[in-house]
Amino acid sequence: MNSVKIWIFLFLLVARPLSGQEKASVDSVPERVPVVGYRFSARQLILPASLIAVGAAGTAIDGMNDFHLFSRKDSVKRVRVDDYVEWGMLGWVFACDLLGKEKHHWLDQFFLLGIAEGLNAGMVHTLKNVVDERRPDGCPYSFPSGHTANSFLGAHMAYKEFKDSSPFLAYSGYAIATAVGVSRICNNRHWVADVVGGAGFGILSVELAYLCYFPLRNAIARSVNSRSARQFVVVPTFHTQGAGFYFSYSF
Repeated sequence: MNSVKIWIFLFLLVARPLSGQEKASVDSVPERVPVVGYRFSARQLILPASLIAVGAAGTAIDGMNDFHLFSRKDSVKRVRVDDYVEWGMLGWVFACDLLGKEKHHWLDQFFLLGIAEGLNAGMVHTLKNVVDERRPDGCPYSFPSGHTANSFLGAHMAYKEFKDSSPFLAYSGYAIATAVGVSRICNNRHWVADVVGGAGFGILSVELAYLCYFPLRNAIARSVNSRSARQFVVVPTFHTQGAGFYFSYSF
């Protein structure tokens, strides 16, 4: 790589001395890709881990998967709205973006959502096949509830994006996700333990997505910014007769 260096002296300050603050000033190149700060705390895993533990215990202990809260019926009239709300909740954070001030850019949210859904699908479907719990209606693959997991995934992502700016938007998704979980129980498709565990996996997938995404994203951003800074540099120059700017461009 050749380097072409051009000295441009502007704003000659012959008449007046330079202050110390002016001598120390440096014009830096703006970041092409901003670095986003994110601090992870292990406390963020307490809630999802607790929900998963309760759901798993209820499934493992014979006769406890329903916690004796409901009297099961042989047949029920199914309400299938939960089949649609489950997937609609994955876009809940983008709907909230239209109403409030989100913490991160919508493109970051898109990648976070993709990572979270990949993690969620992997964990939920793996456990469904490994545990092979029978549903209340006799069908297989009950634990954990995938509908509930997807719903709480969308709700928890909206919570993380809006908890500091709009508490109403932050918590509104949880009400919808809870309704989906209750619907799965009322439709005789899941035990209570399945729904509790599914909520835990949905929340956990979001926390893991944030944990994985931002270190990788920021490493790429710093690499791009560093490469850009090496190509284009503007620095003030000072001498006894005045001041100017040093311009360097590498290509």
